[in-house]
Amino acid sequence: MGSIHCCIDKLKARTEVKSSEGIITFRYSRSFPINLILSAVLCIMFITGAIALKPCHAEEDMDALTAALSEHLDCFRLELMGLEKQELAVMSKNFCLTTVYDHKALRPYWVTPKGPGPKASIILDFLKKAETEGLDPKNYEVDQISELFEAHQPRSLARLDALLTFNLIKYIHDVKTGQIKPRYADPSLFPEAGDINFKPRSTIEKVLMAPDLAVYLERLPPSHKYYIGLKKALKKYRIIEKEGGWSSIAAGRIIRPENDDERIPEVIHHLSVTGDLDPTMAQMPRVTKYSPLLKQSIVKFQVRHGLVPDGEIGPKTLAAMNVPVADRINQIIINMTRWRWQKQDLGEKYIIVNIAHFDLTAVEAGRETFSFPVIVGESLKQTPIFSDRISSIEINPYWNIPRGIARDEELPKLRKDPNYLLKHHIRLFSGWNENAREIDSRAINWNNVSPDRMEKYSLRQDPGPWNPLGQIKFVFPNKYYVYLHDTPTQNLFSRNQRNFSHGCIRLSDPLKLAAFALSRQEGGDWKPEKISSSINEKKHVVIMLSEPLPVHLTYQTSWVDKNGIICFNIDIYGRDEKLLKALFNK
Repeated sequence: MGSIHCCIDKLKARTEVKSSEGIITFRYSRSFPINLILSAVLCIMFITGAIALKPCHAEEDMDALTAALSEHLDCFRLELMGLEKQELAVMSKNFCLTTVYDHKALRPYWVTPKGPGPKASIILDFLKKAETEGLDPKNYEVDQISELFEAHQPRSLARLDALLTFNLIKYIHDVKTGQIKPRYADPSLFPEAGDINFKPRSTIEKVLMAPDLAVYLERLPPSHKYYIGLKKALKKYRIIEKEGGWSSIAAGRIIRPENDDERIPEVIHHLSVTGDLDPTMAQMPRVTKYSPLLKQSIVKFQVRHGLVPDGEIGPKTLAAMNVPVADRINQIIINMTRWRWQKQDLGEKYIIVNIAHFDLTAVEAGRETFSFPVIVGESLKQTPIFSDRISSIEINPYWNIPRGIARDEELPKLRKDPNYLLKHHIRLFSGWNENAREIDSRAINWNNVSPDRMEKYSLRQDPGPWNPLGQIKFVFPNKYYVYLHDTPTQNLFSRNQRNFSHGCIRLSDPLKLAAFALSRQEGGDWKPEKISSSINEKKHVVIMLSEPLPVHLTYQTSWVDKNGIICFNIDIYGRDEKLLKALFNK
């Protein structure tokens, strides 16, 4: 505080306390000696430091900092921002910090004239550890921010405050809803990327109102087990990379159990690094023979990578082993990104479909109740990614044939055989409205019907073994016109890769899913026996769920199973490569 001078002036009835940081005057009445005593006590308290003077230039320092801050409220190029109704949203090329600072009472958020405040340190800490969430700290200018942390000049502190605000907004958007760049790279392929309704101003307001900033930021990423599992796997694979990863194994003949092959030591080393090797083999001397014990480890590796678990070390197994650890890390990161794009509150009871793994899992109270194989859309008719709620179940459903299928598939068949619809129990209607009249398909010359005209007809197939929807259909109205349903072609579920549908999800065990969806149904005990009885009646029945069931269609080429084991699968739609390019310019 510097030197302090205290002067009690009895004639002027005042006490003055002076220091290098300011001056303060106390006046008192000469008729009350007690005031003189109090003035002396105040002097002693100031001198001993019990009371500190507020520097008279504190306001001047803040004014200088505010003036400097106004110079740094620039417009930045920011891919996640946009302008909507004069309010910051998420799509413009430029983002002006003036929209998130209060221009009427401009003050820095994170710094004071003395330097960065506690919240500034919290923000920098989260930006630095963004890599734990699969984000790159460099995208949030942590080096520039760190350099400015020792600054004391108004201009540097103002720059620091602006950088903290700007990058905090970017980080909150990215860690909560995922980077939006892929949406612009391919809107049709990544329509779910980012949040086009993101509001930076309201985001900063929430941050400022948070009673504990660290807790607020900690709760931003998805908190469900699927994301947390990938986050742990990311940490593990980064450690593997730091320790040297694994080497590539040469191609050659298929290695089968009991074969002797010089590549076996390299295979064992790889399995040891990835955690697939049976622990007892780690203590064994170097071998070149493919033992039964090693086969168990190979099968475990194959299951983890979506391969046929035949125990043979062939081209596909070697290809999976030769994927560099850096590529596996990127694969984990892009799947963490996908989770941020989806609904984060999955629900207490829900089903989740992993398109890339061709399976459906039912979850209740945090526990996986069951899982079974599914068939998803083929490459040219991909199953979309989104979340919704199953609102009804149809037993012995009709199939309203989509316009595209009617145009591209049914019309050519009708031109060859006018009786085609009748043979396949398909009815023809004049249009798509409720009042459309039924038409005799044999009365039409289909060679004169154009594809555009065909789309105006409505085709509906009756329930029965010929119906591709099978015996049960799960409805969740959506813009993609997809749903879950049974299928008469159950033999396809034995295949390892199952992308054969027009976009809907075909179920290998629809009865089990129906019982799960109806387990809390009001007004009826819908156990499997009752559902089967209703199916056998051959009548079309619609059951409206009293408690709609959340359904999440995901595309995870990397995930963690219920045992905490990281799994990988082939990218059936070729989305990983495009997403990597959009996120990392690779």
